[in-house]
Amino acid sequence: MAQKNKEQNYSEADLVLLLGLERVKKPYTPLMFDWLNAKTNLSAAEEVALEKLLTRAFNHIDGWLEEDLKMKFLAPLLELAYLIDGNDYETYFEKTISASIDGHFLKTKTDFMISRGFLDKIQKPYFHFQEWKPQKKPTGDSMAQLLEALLIANQINGNKFPIYGCEVVGKQWSFVILEGKRYCISESFDCTKEQDLFKIISVLRKFKEILETKLLKIE
Repeated sequence: MAQKNKEQNYSEADLVLLLGLERVKKPYTPLMFDWLNAKTNLSAAEEVALEKLLTRAFNHIDGWLEEDLKMKFLAPLLELAYLIDGNDYETYFEKTISASIDGHFLKTKTDFMISRGFLDKIQKPYFHFQEWKPQKKPTGDSMAQLLEALLIANQINGNKFPIYGCEVVGKQWSFVILEGKRYCISESFDCTKEQDLFKIISVLRKFKEILETKLLKIE
């Protein structure tokens, strides 16, 4: 029987040791290498939108709290990255998900999720943003919280395909892929730097391509 916890706050190390996970940074796994090798083109209007986001983040991100970060920066960035509802998937905010994994009950709230679903019913999660934490006074272990979300999604999906995610702490972005019990973490990208912000958008757009050409076809 799964051991239910009272909203236990795991650290990344706790989860690795508890569930026998393998952590990979460099050299990257083939999936991570392919994801980070993303390239995209921006229209003239999108270049203007990127420049506005860049200026806004550079000037203000150090003072933003979580809601500021979400509304003033992340929401328009998701639009620019094409991470919006599709024909075969939905986007969800602030959804709590849970699962029992190897006899341990995990539960977490995801800040943003892409999943196959109907209305508010999540059926097959593909991607998680976690955590949208402010630069100042972040709380909790953001990588552990993302990892919990990826592990839960993996369990829900029957471990049939890799789960993608992104950790955001203030200006720093890191991408993560979970394959079974092996997870790979990318280098960090600084969204107040033009080339890094362009890379972030390119990688997020690449995920949309991966989702629509590969993940949605796996049953």
